[in-house]
Amino acid sequence: MFIQTEATPNPATLKFLPGRAVLEGSTLDLRDAEQAAQSPLAERLFGIAGISGVFFGSDFITVTKSVGEWQQLKPMILGAIMEHFMSGAPLLNAGGSAPADGEEFFDAADADTVATIKDLIETRVRPAVANDGGDITFKGFKDGVVYLNMKGACSGCPSSTATLQHGIQNLLRHFVPDVTEVRPM
Repeated sequence: MFIQTEATPNPATLKFLPGRAVLEGSTLDLRDAEQAAQSPLAERLFGIAGISGVFFGSDFITVTKSVGEWQQLKPMILGAIMEHFMSGAPLLNAGGSAPADGEEFFDAADADTVATIKDLIETRVRPAVANDGGDITFKGFKDGVVYLNMKGACSGCPSSTATLQHGIQNLLRHFVPDVTEVRPM
């Protein structure tokens, strides 16, 4: 098994590509060892000193560190990922599933606008963000402001503000005149 690694815009996060499906149909952002209990692989990764976040995408895993150097952490992370996939164990424990992102909020009168916003996020934003080891989902729309949830490498990334303000906000404003601002949740 060969696992590729890629840098992300977030220097505290590395992207690992195991060359196979990881979590199809959704994503899962785990920010502490308690949340990691729902996944044998996440438990292994959080067992490595210095790991502060694990994110499962469709075909990648991003790992965020709080302390330590990647040269020391990377071999242990690669070993944990390889052992997990070679064992054939499931990604999630029995009964475990990727949690829903929670309630969305928007006025029913804005349903058409929200549908356009969601379509733009799904088709133009999420694929680009996934390339950087993260995910971004729609949370709400109120008074011209779009609220987004940033996960994985995007969460806490120094360039995430620029991505939101200059990239996503400009894109949405261009296609949806009702959008005045984009904010993270």
